[in-house]
Amino acid sequence: MAELNKQELHNLAMNIVGKDLEDNGYEFLGVNSKLKRNPQFVALKDKKLHFVIVRAITYPENPKDFDRIFMESMKEHALKFNARTFYAGVGLANSLDYEKPITSEEDYVVNYNGWQEI
Repeated sequence: MAELNKQELHNLAMNIVGKDLEDNGYEFLGVNSKLKRNPQFVALKDKKLHFVIVRAITYPENPKDFDRIFMESMKEHALKFNARTFYAGVGLANSLDYEKPITSEEDYVVNYNGWQEI
């Protein structure tokens, strides 16, 4: 079975957050799905710019936890563009056994509670 690599997990998280943003009426101005390139989404809603940082978090890590120092630097960057900054952590785990890696052949579970403003 093929274990998903970091980029594939990241893409999965991006799809989940992207669909959520779309469903909530956000217009994408920029999407960056490469690892270590931030923000992942630059989106517009109500004429206001939003920077959304997406992270794929595998079990047992908590998807709500984030690097505060990094996020503060992203917030400073966003303020230069008069943008709001959001963090979206997407928890992912193998649905058969949380301790096992996520593979392309098995189902996975998602722990995602939307984005939070920084």
